[in-house]
Amino acid sequence: MTVGFVMMCHTALGRAAQVARHWAEAGCPVVIHVDRRVRRADHQKLIQTLADLGSVSFSHRYTCEWGTWGLIAATQAASAQMLERHPGVRHVFLASGSCLPLRPVQALVDYLDARPQTDFIESVTTADVGWTVGGLDAERFNLRFPFSWQRQRRLFDAYVWIQRCIGFRRRMPKGMVPHLGSQWWCLTRQTLKAILDDPDRALYDRYFRRVWIPDESYFQTLVRLHSSRIESRSLTLSKFDYLGKPHTFYDDHLQLLRRSDCFVARKIWPRADRLYQTFLSAADEDGPRAEPNPGKIDRLFAKAVERRTRGRAGLYMQSRFPVRDRENGKTCTPYSVFHGFSDIFEDFDIWLAKSVGGRVHGHLFGPGRVEFAGGESVFNGALTDSAAIRDYDPRSFLTSLIWNTRGERQCFQFGPRDNQDCNWFIATDPNAQISVVSGAWAVPLWRRKGDFSDLRKEAARLQKIETDHLAILRSMYVKARVRIWSMAEFIEAPMEPLQAIIDEINPRAARRLAEVPKLADLTGFGDFLQSLRNQGMQPTLVGDFTAGAAPDPTGSDRNRPYLVR
Repeated sequence: MTVGFVMMCHTALGRAAQVARHWAEAGCPVVIHVDRRVRRADHQKLIQTLADLGSVSFSHRYTCEWGTWGLIAATQAASAQMLERHPGVRHVFLASGSCLPLRPVQALVDYLDARPQTDFIESVTTADVGWTVGGLDAERFNLRFPFSWQRQRRLFDAYVWIQRCIGFRRRMPKGMVPHLGSQWWCLTRQTLKAILDDPDRALYDRYFRRVWIPDESYFQTLVRLHSSRIESRSLTLSKFDYLGKPHTFYDDHLQLLRRSDCFVARKIWPRADRLYQTFLSAADEDGPRAEPNPGKIDRLFAKAVERRTRGRAGLYMQSRFPVRDRENGKTCTPYSVFHGFSDIFEDFDIWLAKSVGGRVHGHLFGPGRVEFAGGESVFNGALTDSAAIRDYDPRSFLTSLIWNTRGERQCFQFGPRDNQDCNWFIATDPNAQISVVSGAWAVPLWRRKGDFSDLRKEAARLQKIETDHLAILRSMYVKARVRIWSMAEFIEAPMEPLQAIIDEINPRAARRLAEVPKLADLTGFGDFLQSLRNQGMQPTLVGDFTAGAAPDPTGSDRNRPYLVR
């Protein structure tokens, strides 16, 4: 007793001939079906190529369009021919023209001889199938599908819509429970003959002619009526992507295919010369008889699907630009935004760089230019300091900056004078750490010379911009880590908030801050704020400043004591 192979071919007939010869020379009969759409000349050439092999025959040709009944009709005809011409066949193995045997034929024969009554076919109920793509699982049995999904897509969709609207449901044959699974199976002679000779076959065939993708359900359903022992798995290694399309194996998948221990694999690239040469050459018949286990490589395919569908966090490419809010992470690594700190501290960027050991930039979104750290005009990844180029797509500028410097903490200054287009983006980014001293914009405005009425208008404009930004940072959609202080509150006791910020940036640092950065001289700043109030502009975001003396951050009456180590 041996195994017979039924091959469904429609392309790469030269490779199909190689595989058929390999099986036939190993003592296994082969019945080949060639799609009717293949040119007659190519069909005749294939016949002539295999004419010297008496165990290879060709079945009646059908048009085999994807998802249509022709695939079942062709399989039925080829299988019936196999059972009729080769009475010594105990198992029939269905394969495609792009399949490639991965193990010696004798290994498969021995494996099946040890399981003479077992049918290998993936067969699960529609409720348990998680791999259907396209929104049709149970509906492929309940509705009618007379139109081709590939050639008549509009008619296909319209007819499905009409049936759903009117509540149409097909009546299934009595006693039949729909099952789905891979179309590549290996059935015993008894089971396959029972399916083909079933007295109700005409009823089943008439029903499945209007089922969508019947090659994934016809044998998978009827085998449940006739088989005495089913192993719901395929002996053919076939992997599918997230769109339901089969993965193609290339030469660099050689070791991967070997690790699977499967008997046959599809879909093989026709030009994968190394694969065909390796697996069709004389094999070691005394090699290990491992159980087929495609699960060994499932992890790699799962990672490939995840990489294809989700990408890498913070990486945006031309080939995979995700839909907004469906990206796999807005940025790739944590970064810090300091709002208002550079206005109230002198050389704050220098102090911060020493404290955290990261890269500290100026105002990356400043109106004049991009203030990269060290005054550079071109930064990592060929990012230029041109404000015009940055403002063309500020979000891409920020994500590129973070991606190009991954592994190094990036910090930058921000304020109401800067480009505000990224406010929501940064606020909803879990990688962002945002620290805000509200009202600090008033300090450089106070130092500016000019007409006071113009200063008042500018103060009102900046406060409006900052108010809108703070509203974003206080919304329920924020995912960034946000800390907000008013300017008056912050300069009363700057050590505690600064220590909290530094600890979050560098939690492994055991030492505490020995000193705060140098606070700007604010003598007369309270009078400036009072003048704004007198002119009708209320600087509410600055906090409670008393007119006259400058605020004293070291005053013992207002500050809490801090231990400096």
